Amino acid sequence: MEKFTKHTGTCVAIDLANIDTDQIIPKQFLKRIERTGYGEFLFWDWRFDADGHECPDFPLNRQERQGASILITGPNFGCGSSREHAPWSLHDHGFRVVIAASFADIFYNNSLKTGLLPVRLGESIVNELIERVTGDPGLMLTVDLNEQKLSDETGFHTSFDIDPFRKYCLLNGLDDIGLTLQNEAAISRFEARRRSESPFLGL
Repeated sequence: MEKFTKHTGTCVAIDLANIDTDQIIPKQFLKRIERTGYGEFLFWDWRFDADGHECPDFPLNRQERQGASILITGPNFGCGSSREHAPWSLHDHGFRVVIAASFADIFYNNSLKTGLLPVRLGESIVNELIERVTGDPGLMLTVDLNEQKLSDETGFHTSFDIDPFRKYCLLNGLDDIGLTLQNEAAISRFEARRRSESPFLGL
């Protein structure tokens, strides 16, 4: 998993509450067995019409929002089914940070395991950011995970909370597999000892 320490990027806002995982990545795209390649299907039903043409009014399709890496959105983001594909598609599309007043618990935890940072802020602060981003497509935000701070070049700044263990994992690029591999030597010693004590385990 890619390490997350500090990220600066432009933003896009989707000012809607209760965006669920089926809207983030529709079910027809869940047949892939890889963890990558989902970015092109992100918000598919909103980005494209029935004929497959881009919907020009959808925020992600606007020219001035191309390359945005920070998504600012409404409360209860990621509700619905527990599919891991939702944070995968966001990350694969190029997002590193999602800012909202609240997240569905499963989506929040899946995001942290993917290297996507979900930042919870007060609803009034989120609304302020949405207004600022809507008025200035070039606005750059900096998210500093080590300091747990969010700021821009105009003097705006705020702080956010994150579980210390999840912060440690993101700063060090450790998903569940990476955490396990930190104990690889001890696991190998245990397996070797078990094989010597019970030779049938090696069959």
